[in-house]
Amino acid sequence: MLRTPTLTFADRFWQIASLAIATLVLLPLAAIVWIALTPTGEVWGHLLTTVLPGSLRTTVLLMLGVGLTTGITGVATAWLVTMCNFPGRKVLDWALLVPLAVPTYIVAFAYVEVLDYTGPVQSLIRTLFGFKTSRDYWFPEIRSLGGAIFVMGAVLYPYVYLTTRASFLIQSASTLDVSRTLGASPYGLFFRVALPLARPAIVIGISLALMECLNDIGAVTFFGVKTLTFSVYDTWLHRSSLGGAAQLALAMLVMVFLLLWLERFGRRKQRFDSGGGSKHRPPTRFELGRWQAALALLLCLTPVFVGFVVPGLLLADLASRRLEGFWDSGFLDAVWNSLSLAAIAALITVLISVALAYALRLNPRGPLKFAVRLASIGYAIPGTVLAIGILVPLAGFDNFLDARMEAWFGINTGLLLLGSGTGLVFAYVVRFLAVSYGQVEGGFGRITPHLDMAARTLGRNSGQTLTQIHLPILKPVLLSAALLSFVDCMKELPATVLLRPFNFETLATTVFEAASREAFGEAALPSLAIVLVGLIPVIYLARSSASSFRTQTSKRQLEPVV
Repeated sequence: MLRTPTLTFADRFWQIASLAIATLVLLPLAAIVWIALTPTGEVWGHLLTTVLPGSLRTTVLLMLGVGLTTGITGVATAWLVTMCNFPGRKVLDWALLVPLAVPTYIVAFAYVEVLDYTGPVQSLIRTLFGFKTSRDYWFPEIRSLGGAIFVMGAVLYPYVYLTTRASFLIQSASTLDVSRTLGASPYGLFFRVALPLARPAIVIGISLALMECLNDIGAVTFFGVKTLTFSVYDTWLHRSSLGGAAQLALAMLVMVFLLLWLERFGRRKQRFDSGGGSKHRPPTRFELGRWQAALALLLCLTPVFVGFVVPGLLLADLASRRLEGFWDSGFLDAVWNSLSLAAIAALITVLISVALAYALRLNPRGPLKFAVRLASIGYAIPGTVLAIGILVPLAGFDNFLDARMEAWFGINTGLLLLGSGTGLVFAYVVRFLAVSYGQVEGGFGRITPHLDMAARTLGRNSGQTLTQIHLPILKPVLLSAALLSFVDCMKELPATVLLRPFNFETLATTVFEAASREAFGEAALPSLAIVLVGLIPVIYLARSSASSFRTQTSKRQLEPVV
């Protein structure tokens, strides 16, 4: 029986360092609460009566629409590719993840270009039917709440598809086969057996999609949808009220914690998803007739076409007309800024993830576990909220340092941290720490504790055990964690817009600024660059999820029956 060894000074160092890191990561949330609760005159009363009710109502309607759209699309497509045989199923199995590569703000400006009054769709309608003005015919307005739901649903449904597909794959085939022998039709099998078993996974997927929906600033700005995120941005920048923005941000945090509770609730019941055992095998797929197969193919192709193909073709067309912009100094500067900031943030994020996961491995009990869990909630916090929480402490430190350096040495340091992009890197690390930490924690979980015991008996301390044993084993996991963090940093818009130094552009802000001016041609090339970079983790995710299931299935099939 393995016993937890006595903690040495080196072990204590890992714990103290991890607690310090967790405290630093939680600093922005503490700053938001402090600013929001500090008296700010009549600002809160004004926001409470004029801004908050409308913003809250719009946000709730947007989330309901996106939750319904992503839930139906993700569950339906996951069931079809998992449980039915039809032409193109194997390709669609991974292709349905591709819309994740396109940020919502890029899809938003793409559909504004396609479906607006001057776009190709309405222009074709006017040409075909001889209409002269918009009053001669009706066409749904893309710059609306409905348009935002349409765009976000098209981009965010893969979160539900991914979790639900995994749940359908691990459900015991024997459970489904017994239902068939009892006379269950395909529809009865879906609604009475598979769907209830997959409910926790569906809740998790929808929760993740809604977190991304709450974080969005680009799409809602293009569509003129005044959500809480838009109101925070507008109150801070256009009304010059940081306190009012913090109070709205605090209201957003309440919604975030409700979503986190919903996601945790889903995970708590996730153990009921699988009826697996040593006899686990992939479920037997239904053979579809000709018209049924055609309908299944159409249903699965539609979200891929809407969420990726249409925006991708538009971006490729617009970018091909402005290839000279590839050598433009502004574009190259934006590429360099995006790559360098994302690389630095990804490296720091992985290092912090290793420190937190290893400290928790050394001592999985006590306050450290709670602190690490809190430190990993940054992914759920919208970028606009994080920006407010980061701006105040860093600006205070910059001002303090500038005053001391001026008094002691006569040197004016200015905004040393905020002006150098440090605040932006800090925001990226806090926001995407959960992405990296989840990968690293899973990697540590697959390393047997016997290796740690063996290293200790050979005289290795905790630091030597980490560097000589764990890190070489974890190298593939660390690379994938760095890759996922890097791409997420490349796509992040809200925090980048609010915390970037003056005259500092990234690919994301270049797209946002150009689209805000209706200069969609200028936004095409940086948008296409972001999409191409975003395809890398999507391909990795599709391959790893498929190989992981094959590995788990083969292991279960090889297990002896006891």
